[in-house]
Amino acid sequence: MQTGFRLNLSPVKEPLGFVKFVEWLTAVLAFGTCGGYSGRNVLSISCSENSTETLPFSFFYPFRLNQVLLVENNATLCNQTVPEAHLIGDSSSSAEFFVAVAVLAFLYSMVALLVYLGYMHVYRDSDFGPIFDFVMTAAFAFLWLVCSSAWARGLQMVKDTTSTTGLHSSLHLCQTRLGACEVTEYASMRSLNISVVFGFLNLIVWFVNAWFVYKESRWHSQKVNARQAAGQGPGPI
Repeated sequence: MQTGFRLNLSPVKEPLGFVKFVEWLTAVLAFGTCGGYSGRNVLSISCSENSTETLPFSFFYPFRLNQVLLVENNATLCNQTVPEAHLIGDSSSSAEFFVAVAVLAFLYSMVALLVYLGYMHVYRDSDFGPIFDFVMTAAFAFLWLVCSSAWARGLQMVKDTTSTTGLHSSLHLCQTRLGACEVTEYASMRSLNISVVFGFLNLIVWFVNAWFVYKESRWHSQKVNARQAAGQGPGPI
């Protein structure tokens, strides 16, 4: 059996290769829409009828919100000296997990495509290749389910913490002056919402691809052969 590189573009025209290309693309879009995010909100504090303080703050990936400084220690707001204040919460674990799965899925899809395009003759002539591919594809489908669910929850925490209600909990001045604090400028979180959509889209694509990879494995061929043998019945005596 020849094991050298032999370029063949036909696998990309088949579901096995085409879906793998889609996995590669959706993985890029998933970590691209989350990993480079940076946003800026502006909190307005009404000190009196004619006096308003503005408090801008920025937050970004990996969303360690409890490290985002709102007010420096002994700063003056509304003619009051206020203590140091930070945002509340930390979504870094879910965000980093999501991006890590996306990057690994991107790398695995790229390697798998290389195998399909150059070593498909070796892939289909061995038992190890399709079985390993199936196990990895099923594992990534499960990882997409976990990381997308975790990131969806983490993103909701980011939205809650950077909202007017969340800032009332972060800044003592807002607690003593009820109704005086309001976020007047919100950063667009469209790309983060899209990242969650791509996360669950990846779940669907990898789950579908697991079936096509399974059909290439000896597990599927053995089951088909067993059914065919059962359908033929016993031979003539």
